[in-house]
Amino acid sequence: IDIFNKTNKSVVYVTNSQTRRDRFNMNIYEIPAGTGTGFVWNKDGLIVTNHHVIANANKITITLWNQSSWDAEVVGRAPYKDLAVLKIKAPAAALFPIQTGNSDKLDVGRKVLAIGNPFGLDTTLTVGVVSALGREIQAEGRKIKGLIQTDAAINPGNSGGPLLNSKGELVGVNTIIYSTSGSSSGVGFAIPV
Repeated sequence: IDIFNKTNKSVVYVTNSQTRRDRFNMNIYEIPAGTGTGFVWNKDGLIVTNHHVIANANKITITLWNQSSWDAEVVGRAPYKDLAVLKIKAPAAALFPIQTGNSDKLDVGRKVLAIGNPFGLDTTLTVGVVSALGREIQAEGRKIKGLIQTDAAINPGNSGGPLLNSKGELVGVNTIIYSTSGSSSGVGFAIPV
């Protein structure tokens, strides 16, 4: 409870929109292309999320804990690690940077917590353990190495959200699940902080 209360204001809702032109009247309109999670990195408005959450977006909107929404600018991309850094111009008083930990101190069996927006349900907490370390997976045509495997439920929409240790410190960025059904099967992966 304390970890959730300490961290939930750091977690943001990321909306990816794309523009389309109507073939008949040539009007341009915006369509939702996906949602995900991110977290506040610092008081300057930097937000960290997964690259696949914002890929091909024409517009990215960040919704903070207080339901205020801000247009985001992409300031950094690392597709080979599935990471992206965004910037918003929100007032510093509305931004609560996440506390970072050390993923090198993780061991198999350590308790971890994931906060995210699965299936569009905002600030959802799941709890599990580190199932394995140093995993390698194939995602979007590239290999991502050194991942943390966890059984904390990670579902579509959790992408880009924080994986926390039992002190409430960021140890990973939730990125992908291994599932034949598209829902959590107890095999989720996070990029080490």
